[in-house]
Amino acid sequence: MKIIIAIPRILLGLAFAVLPLLAIIHQGSHPPAPHPPTPPSGAGAFIGGLKQTGYMMPLVWGTEIVSGIMILVGLFVPFALVLLAPVLVNIFLFHVFLAPSPNGLATAIIVCVLELVVAWQYRKAFAALFVYGNPN
Repeated sequence: MKIIIAIPRILLGLAFAVLPLLAIIHQGSHPPAPHPPTPPSGAGAFIGGLKQTGYMMPLVWGTEIVSGIMILVGLFVPFALVLLAPVLVNIFLFHVFLAPSPNGLATAIIVCVLELVVAWQYRKAFAALFVYGNPN
């Protein structure tokens, strides 16, 4: 039973520990790896803007990798879930509004569902966030 409970956590951890590394390797491969089809203009502008800052893509990828490893290892999982929440919202909305495709949206939904399942498993850690009124 413990293995069945651990499967969503392991899948989520692998997704965020491995996929950003693959993106980084793709960015720095020499000779250049074949590029996927050109994204829609809004998606390309969004990604281009993130890259042009010089810090945002390394920050996002670093957050994803560190959080993915934390989830995979089982270290501070609720904290890692909180770090990944805004990243997941952006991934989902990116595939809904900027680059709609069945594969991208399906992947975003699967990763969001994995996050929710793992968050539900750690729901006691989040209980203090949902206290109404004055805690005293």
